Amino acid sequence: MEERISKNVKPMLMIKALLLAYVATGVLLLVLALLLYKIGLGEGQINIGIMATYIISCLLGGFYLGKKMKFRRFAWGMGVGTGYALLLMAVTFLTEHQISGDFKEMLMMFFLCFFGGTLGGILS
Repeated sequence: MEERISKNVKPMLMIKALLLAYVATGVLLLVLALLLYKIGLGEGQINIGIMATYIISCLLGGFYLGKKMKFRRFAWGMGVGTGYALLLMAVTFLTEHQISGDFKEMLMMFFLCFFGGTLGGILS
């Protein structure tokens, strides 16, 4: 039988998963900046590093939430990935007062986050 988690706990777990994902993003971006400084990475390598950061961060958040929820893990992982992408877009819009980048880049970022969160939920 499924264990039921109270409705009051679910939003808090989602917030914790998103917070974990953003902390992981900060750490990974610091590592990427260090590599840029020490090795002198090119623009293409930096772009790949940023994409990997999105995937790994959402994967960690989806994994954490999947472990805590214990049912429909992939769906909760999707939620973390989607929430991460939407929050990232909202923060970008609020700081720059415009949507930066083109539609193709935003769509790619959204699907990377969605995929990373879903994969984390599946692996949990």
